Amino acid sequence: MDSPKDWMREYPHHLEDSVILQATPESLFSFLDDHRNLGAHMSGGKSAMLGMGGMTLKLDGQRGKKMGAHIVMTGSAFGFKLFIDEIVSERQVSVRKSWETLRSEIVVIGHYRLGFLLAAEKNGTRVTVQIDYENSATHPILSFLGGKLYAKWCVRQMLSAVTVNFVASAYVPAPSDKCLGDLVIQS
Repeated sequence: MDSPKDWMREYPHHLEDSVILQATPESLFSFLDDHRNLGAHMSGGKSAMLGMGGMTLKLDGQRGKKMGAHIVMTGSAFGFKLFIDEIVSERQVSVRKSWETLRSEIVVIGHYRLGFLLAAEKNGTRVTVQIDYENSATHPILSFLGGKLYAKWCVRQMLSAVTVNFVASAYVPAPSDKCLGDLVIQS
């Protein structure tokens, strides 16, 4: 792979959600750039969403804060062993960051790209968290039944993590042709 764009692939499913926070893009990026803040919902012990399983986060020497940095998560969900090797594929300080799976052994979704966008607005900064993903090739029925729910949960957990650390001024769903509640869906 010659450049980070070589890692970026097309995915059939897309979910996103956003919130406006009264904080600068710089302070929000600093928080979101630390994967320990984002993975707390999976690594803080047993999770009901993971079938009382959990994940362990391992960062390389770049700590997920450079292009090409590796983020590895291992654990279990509903009795299945999980392994995820992600790589930071896009990083523009105070604007955006995304990471993609190089190897994914997850039950309900296959490979994915997860990330966030920050946009200054007159009443704060819009934080948009988005996931592009494919269905699990090894567990297609479980993926059909739980893939969208799991992707939605990931997006909401990341938004929740940043929201509890900053004061929310207003909730504004992202505009879309298709919307399920306040969650944007493209599939």
